Amino acid sequence: MAFLENHLLSFILLTPVATALLMLFVPRDQKGMLRWVAFIGSFIPFILTLVAWFNFDSHLVGFQLEEKFVWYGALNSSYHLGIDGISLSMVLLTTLLTPLAILASFSVQENVRSYMILFFLLEFGMLGVFLTLDLLLFFVFWEFGLVPMYFLINQWGSEKGERQIWGGIKVPARIYASFKFMIYTMAGSLGLLLAIQMIGVVSGTYDLVELFQRWPSVEGTLFGLPVETVKAVAFWAFAIAFAIKVPIWPFHTWLPDAHTEAPTAGSMILAGVLLKLGAYGFLRLVLPLYPVESAKYAPVLAFLAVMAIIFGALAAYGQSDFKRLVAYSSVNHMGFVVLGIAAAAAAIGTENANIALNGAVLQMFNHGLSAAGMFFLVGVIYERTHTRDLNEYGGLFPLVPVYGGILIFTSMASLGLPVLNGFVSEFLVVRGSWPILPLYTALGMIGLFFTGAYILKGIGKVLHGPLNEKWAGHLSDINAREIFVIVPLMILMLWIGVLPGWILDVINRAVAMFFSAG
Repeated sequence: MAFLENHLLSFILLTPVATALLMLFVPRDQKGMLRWVAFIGSFIPFILTLVAWFNFDSHLVGFQLEEKFVWYGALNSSYHLGIDGISLSMVLLTTLLTPLAILASFSVQENVRSYMILFFLLEFGMLGVFLTLDLLLFFVFWEFGLVPMYFLINQWGSEKGERQIWGGIKVPARIYASFKFMIYTMAGSLGLLLAIQMIGVVSGTYDLVELFQRWPSVEGTLFGLPVETVKAVAFWAFAIAFAIKVPIWPFHTWLPDAHTEAPTAGSMILAGVLLKLGAYGFLRLVLPLYPVESAKYAPVLAFLAVMAIIFGALAAYGQSDFKRLVAYSSVNHMGFVVLGIAAAAAAIGTENANIALNGAVLQMFNHGLSAAGMFFLVGVIYERTHTRDLNEYGGLFPLVPVYGGILIFTSMASLGLPVLNGFVSEFLVVRGSWPILPLYTALGMIGLFFTGAYILKGIGKVLHGPLNEKWAGHLSDINAREIFVIVPLMILMLWIGVLPGWILDVINRAVAMFFSAG
């Protein structure tokens, strides 16, 4: 028991890999057994995360449950794990959504073992980003997570559609989307890797706890250039890599294609967790390592955030593909996260900055719940109708009343209806950002208006209006397995909307203590 307590974070991190290895011994043709082994195994990290949650003391300063030993001694890099309130909330989101995504994948018939193993490897990569306190290891996990998602989109993505590439050659849309996803994120990572190497050479360590103290205080010249110039270049190397991952305008174009072509569970994880890696990078690395540059360039980040809010909402409203509409909504909602981060960067340590940053972190968690739920519900109706064209639906509420009620509830959470989770986080972002960045916050309200427009458009096109007679008599309502996927998300949406204190307390302590100290 003491061993588990001392290495709890390692168990959370490595259990998905152990489960993936276990699945190699299950016969490939035993699809039912593969599904249940994966589902049961996916609960172990979640249970261990709950143990970490209840053992976490939100009153303590700094990181907790730390583990550290030398990983790459020649480079002064270590296997260093630790959590604070920000990373713990993201680990909880990851370990919660993974079993739900696997349960949503029970309808997958082709290469079930490979599919489930890729999900566990994806979870391993995402957890590594949130848990590691070593900058070099952070990059390893950051890149590792690209590979499983690439194959999930490439091999199990949509069978429909083609895209034209160079020379008029046409390829399946899922091939195009997976390749675009990989190229975009890897391109952003090149500058990130160079900046990480430079920081390691100058500081003599990759340990984040030490870097937070050393790197911001570096003065003089570096590589024959003024240190301010070098830091500005490194800042933008970090910022662009994370902006692509969020993604914010104009780095967002890979997202609609990846979401549209990914399998349902892949979209749930992509929207629910993978997008949060970019925002987490801003929180964990950019603000503490580059406080001066963050404050200087905060208006630029705020401008990009507002463009994401406005253009994401307008693009979502213009879609006729249900899944693509939800995909663009992620650009819109993640814009609020970046707006909160920009406000915090502009006035780090102040009360308003802390409010905005609390809202940004909570918005990351809330968007993970609502976006995963929305993509799942799109997948539910797609499995029955084999179309995502909103114009092909119409008047389905009498045929699928349970599904319709769940869709309205989840859509309202995404919209930000009071008493549901989206309202709390977006209100905190706006309340904190308004005194710091009033113009950008006011412009963001334009996007908030169109958020209501595209949400109501989606609901109206699917559930209301004249019934499309082609679905009459053979469209089945949501089943028990699918209800088990969505109900935990709905409970959390309502719980956080009514009583957000249980998660805000953990987040707020980390924000107030960590960033005011930085």
